[in-house]
Amino acid sequence: MATGEITHIEFPADDLDRAKRFYEAVAGWQFSEMEGFPGYWLFRTAEGSGGGLGRRGESVGNVIRDYITVTKLEDAVRAAEQNGGKVVTPPSEIPGMGRWAAVLDSEGNEIGLWEDTPKA
Repeated sequence: MATGEITHIEFPADDLDRAKRFYEAVAGWQFSEMEGFPGYWLFRTAEGSGGGLGRRGESVGNVIRDYITVTKLEDAVRAAEQNGGKVVTPPSEIPGMGRWAAVLDSEGNEIGLWEDTPKA
């Protein structure tokens, strides 16, 4: 997968069942709860792309967050800070999957940064 691609999006919801019904009806997405992350529901839109749905402010943030795949997470976080951004959530690992962080861009929009776990 190329870096710089938007590969994941998270939607916050106040009522998870209502939100799942909405996206199932509108987009045809099918949801499955992510193992080890209660209240976080995954969907796929294409191979390697998709997103998550979670309870606002609990299993996801308070705003829609797009994730951009980067080569080196710390470098991307540092670049964000050096170019007018701010760290919302410092780098953190999801074992066996990868690492992520959340930042505000120079315009105050929240984005996620994602680094895949290297393939063995």
